[in-house]
Amino acid sequence: MTMKLAYWDIRGLAQPVRLVLEYTGTEYENKLYTCGEAPDYDKSCWTDEKNKLDMNFANLPYLEDGDRKIVQSNAIMRYIARKHNLCGETEDEQVRVDIMENQGMDFRNGFVRLCYNPEFDKVKLDYLQQLPETLRQFSNFLGNRKWFAGDKITFVDFIMYELLDQHRMFQPSCLDDFKNLKDLLDRFEVRTLGCRTQTPLDSSDHNSFLSSGFRLWGRSLPT
Repeated sequence: MTMKLAYWDIRGLAQPVRLVLEYTGTEYENKLYTCGEAPDYDKSCWTDEKNKLDMNFANLPYLEDGDRKIVQSNAIMRYIARKHNLCGETEDEQVRVDIMENQGMDFRNGFVRLCYNPEFDKVKLDYLQQLPETLRQFSNFLGNRKWFAGDKITFVDFIMYELLDQHRMFQPSCLDDFKNLKDLLDRFEVRTLGCRTQTPLDSSDHNSFLSSGFRLWGRSLPT
């Protein structure tokens, strides 16, 4: 039975899920919701449907797999990863996966707060000043391993690829001092992005990390 992944028509929290679905060759429906235009950013396409879903904690993204309905992006990632042995094999690997799963979410949340901050131009400089130390910690954790957990790819590599790729778009030189992180991205792209079987990931609809209507990165502030 074909899975269904539902999210807004952006990359955001769903992009690592899309990547791991593509990598594992899983057939899925990519259901997209679109906000209305400014200034109201109407979300009724989702809110009208949300309360009709027979689902605990209904939210986006959600995954349907037969009778299973799963919310929370990390729960979705783990569900798919367990099916394909992408959670780490040894206790040490699983501990590293747990750490990176949560560090990745902290990293993402900080970036989201920046991009939606109404004082974006002011806080961007502080963020960029702190970014090298954050990346240094990721680089040290990776060390000389092929992947964050060890020799075998796990679901946190999909999460971290998306986050590092977005920061590379945000500040192209940010990884210049971290060769092992750049090598990780190159390795990921060779191994996984070449396995794409569907078109949604290549669509211009997914070029945005966040909703372009809300985020302040990449657009002029109102006067």
